[in-house]
Amino acid sequence: MSLADEFPEITKRNEPLAPFTHLTIGGPAEFLVQPRSVDELNAVLAACQRDKVPVRMLGGGFNLLVRDEQVPGAVIRLTAEPFTFLRRDGKKVTAGGGAALFDLIAFAVKHGLGGLETLVGIRGTVGGSVRCNVGDRSGEISQAVRNVTVLTDAGKVQVRGRDELTFREHDSDIDEAVILSVEFELETEPSEQVLKKMRKAWIQRKTSEPLSFQKYVRLFRNPPGNTAAALIDRAQLTKARTGAAELSERNSNYAVAHPGTTARDIIHLADHVQAKVKERTGVALERELHVW
Repeated sequence: MSLADEFPEITKRNEPLAPFTHLTIGGPAEFLVQPRSVDELNAVLAACQRDKVPVRMLGGGFNLLVRDEQVPGAVIRLTAEPFTFLRRDGKKVTAGGGAALFDLIAFAVKHGLGGLETLVGIRGTVGGSVRCNVGDRSGEISQAVRNVTVLTDAGKVQVRGRDELTFREHDSDIDEAVILSVEFELETEPSEQVLKKMRKAWIQRKTSEPLSFQKYVRLFRNPPGNTAAALIDRAQLTKARTGAAELSERNSNYAVAHPGTTARDIIHLADHVQAKVKERTGVALERELHVW
């Protein structure tokens, strides 16, 4: 019995994934599953484990490249209310792991709570953002994290406190399959003051990214003491192009997908840049883009 037979109301066969990614390119999922509750999610994961079906969690699809071929196994999207809720209790805000980071920031600002506003403009879900510890020199999301509720591979719901978590630059030690929710400890601030900081962060972030109408992804992590963009430029790869994929002229660490771009174009471009930067600067860039 396949997933589509066992969970017909929430499963689609051979469903295109491109519409769920920022690049809007890539092949279909063998099974796209969208659970409506934690119990339903647990049942799906248990069935996949029983039948040895590969599982991938699809968040906002912003730093993801789906290959042109079919993605085997189950791709799970957590878009129902139990996974996207936002709740406030004084200075604490709890957000479902599937909630959009932008919605969380707007929710906090609306209630006069500061601490997340400098993350404005970063795309993704709350769960993915915490797992990857998004942020920059103005602050990281981990600074506001109080605890994280996860679903383990054994199907148990566990709460991991801040002292049980380790965060690094664009990384964490959260390795459980699913982040169900995150509780944040924020600070009371006048909404006008928070909005001012948010606008400043938005302007700074947008000036260092490709144009808003373009489809793009960030390719590499910044190595210690340097930036991937600076190394790419030093290797004389500014505006390098493969097929319809091209490095952004505003920031060489972003690949822009022009009309007609395939996943293969972006993979070949990233491989080319990685090899040439190593050859010309001696630095081995680490891939930040997730490829399925």
